[in-house]
Amino acid sequence: MKKEDSIDAELIEAYKLGDKTALATLVKRWHKLFCNKAYWLVKDKDVAKDIAQDSWTIIINRIDSLKNPNQFKFWAYRIVCNKSTDWLRKESKNQKRTLSYDTEIESKQEQYSENDIEKVMLLKAINNLPPNQNAVVKLFYLQNHSLKQISTLLNISVGTAKSRLFHAREKLKKTLKHRHYEN
Repeated sequence: MKKEDSIDAELIEAYKLGDKTALATLVKRWHKLFCNKAYWLVKDKDVAKDIAQDSWTIIINRIDSLKNPNQFKFWAYRIVCNKSTDWLRKESKNQKRTLSYDTEIESKQEQYSENDIEKVMLLKAINNLPPNQNAVVKLFYLQNHSLKQISTLLNISVGTAKSRLFHAREKLKKTLKHRHYEN
């Protein structure tokens, strides 16, 4: 881990001194990981690629502001997460797919076991959370990040991460309890 961080630091310092191949090497090391992180959050490959590309633009423009090049990984991931959250926020305002998604699940429920239906309902409930809560829940439960890591990735305090996780859990409890009464 430390060796990987120092490789990034060396590449960043070389780029700052004018070595364009250092930037190309840094992009080669991280671009796919940035695409994967964005995809994990937005669930759309094309959008994830766009987010990763936009993130690189920000990274390149702000690389001089990175005080500790050994922290590149966390700094850059935070940019990718922020860009993904921004996209999710915009998308949730425009989202009108919920009704068709509900209809599709209800029409196919006979094909699913009860456990599968529970999983689908849980994932749907998570995806319907506000973007900031959605990101924290996915980072905590699906990627097993600690609250401290989440706070670093999303550029928020640990207390804010805890609060978002708490409120997300409460919403999920209510949503899933309500769903059980409907079925």
